[in-house]
Amino acid sequence: MGDIFREVDEELKQERYEKLWRTYGRYLIGLAIVLVSVVAGWKIWQNHQLNQRIAEGEKFYKAVDFLAAKKTADASQTFSELGEQASSGYGFLARFYEAAGLSKSGLGMEAIKVYDAIAREASVPDSMRDLATILGALNALKISTISSAVIINQIQKLSGPGKPYRHIALEIQALCAQKDGNIQGAQDRYREIADDPKAPNGIRSRAAQMLEILGEATR
Repeated sequence: MGDIFREVDEELKQERYEKLWRTYGRYLIGLAIVLVSVVAGWKIWQNHQLNQRIAEGEKFYKAVDFLAAKKTADASQTFSELGEQASSGYGFLARFYEAAGLSKSGLGMEAIKVYDAIAREASVPDSMRDLATILGALNALKISTISSAVIINQIQKLSGPGKPYRHIALEIQALCAQKDGNIQGAQDRYREIADDPKAPNGIRSRAAQMLEILGEATR
């Protein structure tokens, strides 16, 4: 008797499974299709992203090769195109190279424009934006039509305690003071660097040398 009841119970279970499948089976199949499509789409996107990064890398090193071959115009154009199109780190790195190439070619104002654009770009890491500001200021020092006040205003925020580019920003301020004939102001900035044990050795050494030179100039 036990076997009969067990068989009947199994038949009833089977009927319930079949009824559930008829009711919900098509939804489960649809869900499975959606899941497979999402996974496949994600894999396709990942592959596209990888191929894009590879293409950007190839273009970047092509521009570097142009630089090595002293084909400055070709390098600048390639870096510029990559900077506008690339969505990865190659993009803003290419813009740094573009600006450096322009500066080396004597096109300081054009280089400054590129550095300023990098410094304003929210998607660029803060450290790179600050570096662009510093490099733009260094280029501005070479251009007589740009006032010291404009340069100092740009880098003032980078010269505070704890800022990663603090000492080079102070050095730029000192150079601006020298440019304006403000020897005392220059000495103050150089002394601030020279007396700071956290200042990089190279900058600290330059500051000490400039203090000696400026000290002699005021005697």
